[in-house]
Amino acid sequence: MSKAPRVELTPAAAAMVRRLREVHGPLMFHQSGGCCDGSAPMCYQDGEFRTGASDVLLASLRVAGVEEPVSFWMSVSQYEAWSHTRLIVDLVEGRGSGFSLEAPEGVRFLIRSRLVDDSG
Repeated sequence: MSKAPRVELTPAAAAMVRRLREVHGPLMFHQSGGCCDGSAPMCYQDGEFRTGASDVLLASLRVAGVEEPVSFWMSVSQYEAWSHTRLIVDLVEGRGSGFSLEAPEGVRFLIRSRLVDDSG
């Protein structure tokens, strides 16, 4: 029995990823632990946000219509708090105030979550 993915995209989020990929090229997400929009998943051009020892790669997301996987990173401190959940990246109306690529579109990515047990 395979485990469920740690991170998934809603159809609306996947559609925005495809749109952003067409404009910006390969993408990545980073979920930090800041306040306000710092706790939202930020979408960047792949490699634009430098990850390091204080980050965990949670997933390499396969998105239909996108050639390469989209990496999803999280800060270690956030991972400790969210390790028991499945993260669902959604898209909602309204602008965030960060540097995430979707901001000029009048929408923002948002994390929803579901508790998971060890079996997925």
